[in-house]
Amino acid sequence: MRDSSRPAWWTNAVVYQIYPRSFQDTTDDGIGDLTGIVQRLDHLSELGVDVIWLSPIHESPQHDNGYDISNYRRIDAVFGTEDEFDYLLAEVHARGMKMIMDLVVNHTSTEHEAFKVSASSRENISRDSYHWRDPRGSFKGGEPGAEPNNWGSLFGGSAWSWHELTQQYYLHIFSAHQPDLNWASTRVRTRVFEMMNWWMDRGIDGFRMDAINYISKDQRFPDSMIQFGGVWGDGAPFYTSGPRVHEFVHEMMRKVFADRDTDYLVVGETTGATVEEALLFTIPERGELDMLFQFEHVNLDHGPGGKWDRRPVQLRDLKTSWNRWQRGLEGRGWNSLYLSNHDQPRHVSRFGNDGDFRYESATLWATLLHMQRGTPFIYQGEEIGMVNADFSSIDQYRDVESLNFYAEATARGRSPQAVLELLRHVSRDNARTPMQWDAGPRAGFSGGIPWIGLGPRHREINVETDKASVKSIFRYYQELIRMRHELPVVALGTFNLLYANHPALFAFRRTLGEVSLSILANPSYQELPVPPDLRTGKVLLGNYGGEADPAVLAPWEARVTDISATG
Repeated sequence: MRDSSRPAWWTNAVVYQIYPRSFQDTTDDGIGDLTGIVQRLDHLSELGVDVIWLSPIHESPQHDNGYDISNYRRIDAVFGTEDEFDYLLAEVHARGMKMIMDLVVNHTSTEHEAFKVSASSRENISRDSYHWRDPRGSFKGGEPGAEPNNWGSLFGGSAWSWHELTQQYYLHIFSAHQPDLNWASTRVRTRVFEMMNWWMDRGIDGFRMDAINYISKDQRFPDSMIQFGGVWGDGAPFYTSGPRVHEFVHEMMRKVFADRDTDYLVVGETTGATVEEALLFTIPERGELDMLFQFEHVNLDHGPGGKWDRRPVQLRDLKTSWNRWQRGLEGRGWNSLYLSNHDQPRHVSRFGNDGDFRYESATLWATLLHMQRGTPFIYQGEEIGMVNADFSSIDQYRDVESLNFYAEATARGRSPQAVLELLRHVSRDNARTPMQWDAGPRAGFSGGIPWIGLGPRHREINVETDKASVKSIFRYYQELIRMRHELPVVALGTFNLLYANHPALFAFRRTLGEVSLSILANPSYQELPVPPDLRTGKVLLGNYGGEADPAVLAPWEARVTDISATG
């Protein structure tokens, strides 16, 4: 059992996400592998991170790059062997780091044995392991309008697929290759908990739970009155943090983790969660998640039509969102801190300037993020300021969500060029180009042809070049991590937003006891006068170094100041 009398170990930890397919290839097949991760562990150790999170490496047909699992207890051969996994885990632990695995239990692959059995007949004992429903009313199965309800899939089209053999539809919130498990079935929950215990007993340090707040569906499966992409209904209100989700998560934590005294970590991806919902998930005495991923701040550039309806982010909106989460969870729940991951575009391209001010804007956003209360997550390549993929042809894309959107949008009459321009900004493939290690022809990632194209500026933006630069993003991240490790105020201090309505200044204060830090940032292209009351103190870290003027913030300047003696 955990000791609740002191702050949890992860309050001053930093997590690094690896997308194994794109991290390091050692077999020259163009796909990253486990041995490649081992070869690059010293890079992560030097960076100073505490935890590594691996995106899925389970056996999978790879329709959604491993988020469609066909065997939860096997490593996919594309990444390596069981022995190589054990060696990786041992090497991570030998360096004093922990490793958590991505776990997808809202759905499986259609190639998972459980689905095959469930789909074999209506009478089999595992039929209730998934959501099967008859066609609507007097409709004939498979014809337009026959779906059990009007819910749309997050990957395009209907959330229901017709199964000819058993004459019913099955539910898939994501792609048709990813049928949703029915967590209302005791059999499903028992199998999931047994599998999780098996992994924990193998020595891993926890999980990042994919789409965990989708596991409880409204069993009435009503139509939605909210339009989704202009064609289907938005079923999210009926499966996002559904009626039994907290019961299921609490049971999971009790049956997998309650008797463990190791320093484990359980992170939940909770799309659509509000601050109030986050408290229910993360207040320690409730016995649910340690922390969660919420999406409010990364959805601010989404219009009414969702991510494919892009709009500019207003700084005031971002400040309001971050302040709401900081104040709402303070002293009670816990949040993850991120701007980039495998599902988000590169944030230096999305929110910053990836041209003349790439170093400054990359370090500015890192400063704002890492200086908040919560656990920072670094996505591979973020620590060297990697940018969006800048693909110009649909043939360069690999992401099933992007390909489906392109097909649907062009079929509805949108011009291919307009859709490609949108994909350049919002596609998940922006984050999935290979890690850029050096200035070689394949960026040091592989001796073969990479599974997806390299980033457009890998000869300029790579680990080797960045570490040698006077303006090193990597070195700046090292300092941010060191401050979290060494200064309790960074991990545990209160958060107070300053100048909330200022159109260009992002400023807040962190305070713990007698220690107080002031964080200032200017996410704009213009010089910004610093308010007189924020000009004092000792600068601990800044992306303009000794060139900083106490009275002025240069374009994309950020600084952390100790104001303990003056504030």
